[in-house]
Amino acid sequence: MKLSARRIVARITRNWPLKVGSVIVATFLYAGLVLSQNAQVWPGSIPIVKTNQPISAVLLTNLGNVTNIRYFAPTDVADRLNGSSFTATVDLSTATPLAGTPFSTVQVHVQAADPRVQILDFDPQVVQVQLDPLISKSVPIKVDEGTPATGLQPQTPVLSTSSATISGPASVVSLATAAIARVVIQPSGLDVDQEVPLVAVDALNNVLSPVGIEPQTVRVQIRVGVQQTRTVPVSPKFSGVPSSGVQVASVSVSPAAVTIEGDADALGAVAAIPTAAVDLSGATADVTRVVSLVLPAGITAVGPSTVSVTVHFTPVTASQTFTAGIVLSGARDDRIYSLSVDQVLVTLGGSPAALAGIDGQTFSVTVDVDGLAPGIHVLTPTVNLPASLNLIGLSPQVVSVTVSIAPATPPPSATPSVGP
Repeated sequence: MKLSARRIVARITRNWPLKVGSVIVATFLYAGLVLSQNAQVWPGSIPIVKTNQPISAVLLTNLGNVTNIRYFAPTDVADRLNGSSFTATVDLSTATPLAGTPFSTVQVHVQAADPRVQILDFDPQVVQVQLDPLISKSVPIKVDEGTPATGLQPQTPVLSTSSATISGPASVVSLATAAIARVVIQPSGLDVDQEVPLVAVDALNNVLSPVGIEPQTVRVQIRVGVQQTRTVPVSPKFSGVPSSGVQVASVSVSPAAVTIEGDADALGAVAAIPTAAVDLSGATADVTRVVSLVLPAGITAVGPSTVSVTVHFTPVTASQTFTAGIVLSGARDDRIYSLSVDQVLVTLGGSPAALAGIDGQTFSVTVDVDGLAPGIHVLTPTVNLPASLNLIGLSPQVVSVTVSIAPATPPPSATPSVGP
């Protein structure tokens, strides 16, 4: 009898740790079964809230909501649960970017306000977030005037400052190219003078967000004028020096006048429209060039903005007066010719070089007395010039020639012969 009892005790205590563990596991499984049979699901959603965000970065990800919260709670507690009974958070201080990506995976934590509520499960357990470094960038301020009404001509905007600082996520701020101030030009033509909000844009004028802008507004002043037209002459401009042998004789412009458009104040200050410079360097003959009009700010040309300018040249001339003796042409040996003057003043014109080369053989002054009968004759002297010179004046223009018969020459006397 004692032996049997011992055998029974030995069988019971054999592998006792394994048997105890089995009992514990069975207990937990039973408890889990009981809990699962009594677990409930929260029908709403809880927004996920960020915590411990680094001050040097900004969160670009929408964290979303937690749903399907399964929990166990006493019946009286479960009946009083509402949306504020749960909180869902992520700790951004634990965010570590995945290799080769800007994203990090962080654990979602869900807690109940009442400690008697035990959270069993929820969805999602983890979320991916993107943290972007914060940077700043200076960009120019530009004005977007839209499309003004017909007949209005806004002048160049005047801004209280010319640049703005864009701050925010590096991936967004790096795209910024300008800060735009959008204004509306009223059809009535009223001048603009107002504080205008600034928006950051990229190269395609797409608005960038989220970013901060400093300053947030800029004062924009735009003078708006009603367009008018006016016809004014063209004033050609020149550069360079032509050849020393020629000089400008005349200038012609086609068209000689142009019609311009602008507001009344701008048009009132315009007396003529200048052209781009016509280069005359080394010119020896006429020059024709098509050049652009140089229009003042706020003025536009109605029609073509170019004109044709032609410069006409003539040789450079000078004049000089010389004293010249008169040479008789066609004189007879049996006549005596007496001139009222034996010299005249001759004024010649030509290039400075031609005048400088004049000597005693260059020209002559002649009076033709061929066939003149005895008596007094009034004749016009002839000045014989080379082609490079021209006669400008002669003083006196006429001379008197007195023709008389020369006395006969007596025959030679006879010489007596002398005899032997």
